[in-house]
Amino acid sequence: MKRLPGPILRLSLGHLGIDIYMTVIPAIISVLVSEGGVSYLLAGLLLTAYNTTSSLTQPVFGWLADAKGRGVPLAAAMLIGGAAIGLFGVVDSFPALLGLAAIAGVMHASFHPIALSAVSRAARGGERGRTISYFVVGGNLGFALGPLLAGFALGRFGLAGLPLLALPAILIAPLLRGSSLVMPKPASAAEDEGPNRPRAFALLSAASMIRAWALFAVLGFLPTFLVLRGLDLVTANLITSGMLLAGVAGQLTGASLSDRYGRKEFILVGLAIAIPAYAGFLLLDGTASLVLLGLFGFALWSTFAITVALSHELMPRAVGLASGMMLGVVVGAGGLGVAATGLIADHWSLSFALATVLPLLLVAAVLYAVLPYPWKGARQLFGRDRA
Repeated sequence: MKRLPGPILRLSLGHLGIDIYMTVIPAIISVLVSEGGVSYLLAGLLLTAYNTTSSLTQPVFGWLADAKGRGVPLAAAMLIGGAAIGLFGVVDSFPALLGLAAIAGVMHASFHPIALSAVSRAARGGERGRTISYFVVGGNLGFALGPLLAGFALGRFGLAGLPLLALPAILIAPLLRGSSLVMPKPASAAEDEGPNRPRAFALLSAASMIRAWALFAVLGFLPTFLVLRGLDLVTANLITSGMLLAGVAGQLTGASLSDRYGRKEFILVGLAIAIPAYAGFLLLDGTASLVLLGLFGFALWSTFAITVALSHELMPRAVGLASGMMLGVVVGAGGLGVAATGLIADHWSLSFALATVLPLLLVAAVLYAVLPYPWKGARQLFGRDRA
């Protein structure tokens, strides 16, 4: 395995750090309600404030990076975001909590387009997918660590322990300073990479929104579904974590193979494996069902870093904007679709609602298949480019 360049390693660690705070608010809602006197409605508004500001402002920060070469310094975004979440344990005014949630969301949004653009442009020739996968996996690990760290702080100290959650930001922020972590180049610097292809990018975004809807529907309702199958909640959450860990391995594998054999090819291979694996998980039980769930996580998550790399290749003069769209708006819009899955579960059953993930994945596969992007494998096989 090739040694990971220092700047990419530091940016990946930064992604781990900033994404820790993405899952802290959901993890502390029950304590805010029981100890902080916050209603469930108001607690939900805190989460909405964070997610909305993060999703909607990421493209703005991406555009500023592309067009103006400006943005919030990565170290500052890390420190301010971590401090805002840590102050949740100190502040008892709901408007102040709402403001802190929005500030943390904006800092989360400001980090991603700049850092991901820097990672993409630092990738060595032909290794963009693999390089981006390291950055994405860093965020996955941070996403998983957030509830664990929040649970430790709350379990030992209650809400008063939340300022301890600023420690990851304090430890990681110094790594994000220095001349090696430069701002993305302005759009004019990407002229040799070809023109932007906004129509193809729009199709990619639509397919990725549907895929995100399917993924978040499974993540959101899987523990409950497993409990209904007779497992206890702890075991159900461990199985869900296992699926996510399989997804980490899938991202590293799929992105590296896509560099060599083609982006579209391995997006479709991933979906071709994920769809029957998920169907088998729903239809079977016992060990076979859990093995298929792990295979589903591996295969579906293997497509994520590939689509991010593909978005940069479709929008070479607006890599920051593409990053903000893919990690902000696309993921956020996909998450909103989970409400529709919940509505289906209320009217029919959770099993039926989770079965609707299958047609979502099929629609996404069709959209990825018709995406106007070269078939690299076909070119290698037949000696010419086929779009």
